[in-house]
Amino acid sequence: MRYLVVGLLCCMCLLAASSLYDFTLNSIDGQAAPLAAYKGKVLLVVNVASKCGFTPQYTALEALYEKYKDQGLVVIGFPANNFMAQEPGTNEEIKTFCSRKYNVTFPMYSKISVKGDDKAPIYQFLTDKGANPNTGGEIKWNFTKFLVARDGTVISRFEPAVKPDSPEVIAAIEKALQ
Repeated sequence: MRYLVVGLLCCMCLLAASSLYDFTLNSIDGQAAPLAAYKGKVLLVVNVASKCGFTPQYTALEALYEKYKDQGLVVIGFPANNFMAQEPGTNEEIKTFCSRKYNVTFPMYSKISVKGDDKAPIYQFLTDKGANPNTGGEIKWNFTKFLVARDGTVISRFEPAVKPDSPEVIAAIEKALQ
């Protein structure tokens, strides 16, 4: 019964959501952090993990953020422990790891689930083929990247092996920032 209620609530969230800006989650510090605060910005939303082969992508993500933030890009990290328990830490441990090892200054949110029965509503929206036919589909691994236009619509998806500083990601970001 509990799963049915949670499922119905999540479906209602999806029906109500027309853009990423409709979601409020907790920051890595535990404070409510509505994505509506980023209205008018281009977002690169990434599910991250500290013990993954793709973890060094934090360096390129931070470099992108530093290079383009004054033009309106915001990189947002969502730690998730869905793949081989590669994000086992607490929010505080994740924050410390990211800032000490990779000098991350872009916004990080509290650890969530990006797949399965407990998938966070934001990832239900991102992966929903009805809401996002060109970019929907289940998350396959850590460091899947979604590019979101200034109006909150999802415009591109890049799988984990595509590096944040690859020509295709840079081109998509620059086009979205125009």
